[in-house]
Amino acid sequence: MSPRRSYDQFCSAARALDAVGDRWTLLIVRELLAGPRRYTDLHADLPGVSTDMLASRLKDMERDGLATRRRLPPPGAAHVYELTYRGRELLPVLRALGEWGQAELGERRPTDALRAHWFALPLLRALEEAGIGAGVVEVRLEEGDFHVHVGAADGPLYGYGPAPGEPDARLALDSATCTAVSRGELGLADAVRGGRVEVSGDGAVAKALREAEALRWAGA
Repeated sequence: MSPRRSYDQFCSAARALDAVGDRWTLLIVRELLAGPRRYTDLHADLPGVSTDMLASRLKDMERDGLATRRRLPPPGAAHVYELTYRGRELLPVLRALGEWGQAELGERRPTDALRAHWFALPLLRALEEAGIGAGVVEVRLEEGDFHVHVGAADGPLYGYGPAPGEPDARLALDSATCTAVSRGELGLADAVRGGRVEVSGDGAVAKALREAEALRWAGA
């Protein structure tokens, strides 16, 4: 492993940046908030990172107690990386960075990569702020599907693809609407009332979201 680089400052912010201030580290944390992931999957969902850089960052995160590496039992028999409790504590940091970065997002550039699940954390925040209760919500975008765990105290916060089993609600929307909700420009309830989010499912979460849709028609 490469020697740890440090700002050599007796300051908590400097110490934090010693651990997570290097390029790619926090984006790896973003990916691992979905639960254990293989190296190849991480590399596929972090376009632009070299294999050497990703391997180096993962080793640094293991050394610093942010992530661990383990082997799945057969028939998987693959190595996966996952966050430690200390690594998971970076969720508020990522959320704060995401909120701060909303003003920097602007229009999508031709060179910008996009994965559907990159909307998971801001949309999860919007669902929690809407007060619709705990449950699994499946989200369908033209770029792909993902699901989020609203109100999860531990475990993965989101996952890739459709939800395993029957979700508590399904949301269908376009990326423009998801971007507006993520930026805080459009409230989730307003998006439902405005017909920009289609809600389906029989769970309590779906029913709570459909109440907003019912208000839309009542006010029409």
